[in-house]
Amino acid sequence: MRPSLLTALLTALLLACVPFAASASCADGVVFLDSNGNGQQDVGEKPLAGIRVSDGEHIVSTGKDGRYRLPASNQPNIFIIKPAGYSALKRGDGLPDIWRPQVGEGDQLCRPFALKLEKNPPSSFQALLLADSQTSTELDVGYFERDIIEPLRGKHQARLGMTLGDITNDDPSLYPALTKAVTSLGVPWLHVPGNHDMDVGASSDADSLVSFHRQLGPDTYAWEEASMVFIGMDDIIAQPGQKPAYVGGLREDQFAFLEAYLPTIPKDKLVVLGFHIPLFDHVYRAEDRARLFKLLEQVPHPLIVSGHTHNQSQVFWGAAQGWNGAKPLHEYNVGAACGAFWSGVKDAQGIPDTTMADGTPNGYGLLNVRPQGQYSVEYRVARAPADQQIALHAPKVLRQGAYPAWGIYANVFMGYEGLPVEFRVDGGEWQPMKQVKQADPRLLVENIADDLASELRGYDRSPEAVPSSHLWRAALPTKLSEGEHAVEVRATLNGVEYRSQASYRLQTARP
Repeated sequence: MRPSLLTALLTALLLACVPFAASASCADGVVFLDSNGNGQQDVGEKPLAGIRVSDGEHIVSTGKDGRYRLPASNQPNIFIIKPAGYSALKRGDGLPDIWRPQVGEGDQLCRPFALKLEKNPPSSFQALLLADSQTSTELDVGYFERDIIEPLRGKHQARLGMTLGDITNDDPSLYPALTKAVTSLGVPWLHVPGNHDMDVGASSDADSLVSFHRQLGPDTYAWEEASMVFIGMDDIIAQPGQKPAYVGGLREDQFAFLEAYLPTIPKDKLVVLGFHIPLFDHVYRAEDRARLFKLLEQVPHPLIVSGHTHNQSQVFWGAAQGWNGAKPLHEYNVGAACGAFWSGVKDAQGIPDTTMADGTPNGYGLLNVRPQGQYSVEYRVARAPADQQIALHAPKVLRQGAYPAWGIYANVFMGYEGLPVEFRVDGGEWQPMKQVKQADPRLLVENIADDLASELRGYDRSPEAVPSSHLWRAALPTKLSEGEHAVEVRATLNGVEYRSQASYRLQTARP
């Protein structure tokens, strides 16, 4: 017997008043305003309309009833695009509760998405940028925590953090310990997968991130703040059984997500894309980079942040490289948290030196976001003062009156092509230094010391020095008085002048 119209109306009214229950499928669900922050939709807690939900390919918005329905897909996770003015609750592991598996696993049914209102979200703020913590063992996790995390606890100003891939070194069992470490900083933490986050033994690109998806979330997602949008994306295409085992690029579903999402972002917001493989890496597919450029050329304020290289550099893409935006596209390739894979001689605290092959000490980046798409990026050396931005190498002694063939080298960690770097001797006139594509002599000294040592100086040797993209040189004058001479080097980054000092001695000598 068919129900009467009155019965049907009463049933619909009752259903509308009952909080949405967990279901086995996450492709349809509800988003609600969690007034008390308990993660459950209690009686009286209102549904949220206009919240975007995605599977990393399709994007839908919740209706007035807070409900959404995504089309059927093979995507592994469903996530909400956290809107500005709201905060996400924490999962049991401390990560933001913004994703669900496509289908509830076993008894784990899909819960509704809960958001809390955020009072007076700032339009200017700071985010922490980590690349390549790349831990192989629990010992490495300990290095990471003592070297990077502990000095930041209670002392940083960030309201968001992200790790740009190679979270572990092919060992997903270390994810919980690393998650515990980064979430101890008390800010929402986002992750981008790296090539060493792919499951060993995966048979295809589609199943290469099963462990990552289960423990750290979607490999494509977006997170919105008042003046910034962060888009995290897996840009590694796994090729199991082939050489190379992976290439850099984006999948069709990721391009579909960007094509749908980018045009909806307000033009005055900074749009940050977080990748692992930098766009300049030799394995990056040129056609994918060109396609991405076309999309980003319509974005007034784009920024790329990446990892992978275990060096540090800043690249400004222009017309010569296929970028035709209104201004150069800035890519900040962040120095690795693990430096050179936790290598080198240990210090008094038992932590390896782990200077990277370009002479950059290990550390982390800072992203300073301001309104109207304005921003700046900085670098912090692990366990060092904020003003440690320039490392110098100079000879200890030169012959007085010798031909000035020997120089002082300045490694400006956040340096880039065209940055003015100057030096002076004994408080004299400032003179320009010349940027050189050479290996940092500081690291060459370590290489030679490793070569000459009859026993291992550390568990792993320091890396072989490679030409640095941020090294400057100037010849030291020798026609000065005999004795000690002071050298200063200066460079200005983001409007702040940084200096570093060294000295050398002139000695008289006879043939």
